[in-house]
Amino acid sequence: MTAVRPWHVAVLVSSGVAWIAAAWALAGTVVPDDLALPAVDVEGVFGAALVERAERYERFLYVNWALAQIAMLATLVVYARRGVRLARESAAGPVGTGMLLGMLGLAVVWLTTLPFSVAALWWDRRHGLSQAGYLHAVLGDWLALGGMFLAISIALLVVMTLARRLGPWWWIPGALALGAIAVGLVFADPYLRTGLEPAREGRVEQAYERLARAQGVAGVPLRIEKVSDVTTEANAYASGLGPSRRVVLWDTLLDGRFTEREVDVVLAHELAHQARDHVPKAVGWFALFALPGALVLSLVTRSRGGMAQPAAVPLALLAVAVLQLVATPAANVVSRRMEAEADWKALETTRDPAAARGLFRELAATSLADPSPPAWARLLLGTHPTLADRVAMAEAWAEHHGGSEPSTTEPRPQ
Repeated sequence: MTAVRPWHVAVLVSSGVAWIAAAWALAGTVVPDDLALPAVDVEGVFGAALVERAERYERFLYVNWALAQIAMLATLVVYARRGVRLARESAAGPVGTGMLLGMLGLAVVWLTTLPFSVAALWWDRRHGLSQAGYLHAVLGDWLALGGMFLAISIALLVVMTLARRLGPWWWIPGALALGAIAVGLVFADPYLRTGLEPAREGRVEQAYERLARAQGVAGVPLRIEKVSDVTTEANAYASGLGPSRRVVLWDTLLDGRFTEREVDVVLAHELAHQARDHVPKAVGWFALFALPGALVLSLVTRSRGGMAQPAAVPLALLAVAVLQLVATPAANVVSRRMEAEADWKALETTRDPAAARGLFRELAATSLADPSPPAWARLLLGTHPTLADRVAMAEAWAEHHGGSEPSTTEPRPQ
């Protein structure tokens, strides 16, 4: 066992101080510190029938998710115990063998969790939220799966190379290297997506340009993603870094179910992610979580010779899966904070809390999203504030600004 030396303590303490300072810098928000969300009558706002239907719909998905996690962890436990037999160095060398073991482990996990993906698709089809065929569940995400294989291969190449050269202290530069890999993947992501088209509706383009100027992010392209052939759900997202930045709307947002003002709120929300640098901040948070994660990984794999040895890779995959599950509540807190800031920024830009309330009610209806899910679901699955909380923020913004909102009500599309 390696003796603890003063410089070891100094490195750990300085790393901890740097971690706290970086987390403090990333946690800033424009949401007022004293903002209090009012209570929301969920059934009154969203309708008792919709709330009941959404609860039934999501209850199945909760069980399906939990069973998928159990199956994945059980598979990785078996692989961690028996996969070591496959770790005999091949012609690819120790690092190449480790990469092959990593890809094999990912393939086994994918096969194990595939039935749960099919079950989720069956449930969506039953509720009219998806028109995708079952073959889509198997073959539809090959590009994303290929990206995962590439990412895990690069990560293992970097980590194992550093571990072979730096010994047990690989975890500090290793975490930085994993952060750099994340930067590259996030930068490239918009260029790898297919089916994105420029906005062709003049009104949407004009509103987008106006809102972008208001938020100081003019020049970020708007793209429309066609998903209406596979789902009726509505969504939008911001992606990319620097010149690859994009705002993407699903075409289901433009099929007439949402009013023009509600679409404006969506545009302002996604532009807020770009204006507040949420994408690079998310990468920064990933790097911060990677630092203690890499340390734990270094300690856990010592019994297999450390990350320098291919025999450690199956155990490392299990450790990473457990770490991700344990870190999920904290990661969700960060995500919800960013989403809440984007909601607030959208309200500040559009000054239209009535449209925001209408948007969140319609999102509940079109996606069968439970407006107020159980606490455990918010903890483990809640990447966004609940729809009830988002309505409450719109109410709080209106009160904060003396009830300021457009005086006319836009009719709901029929």
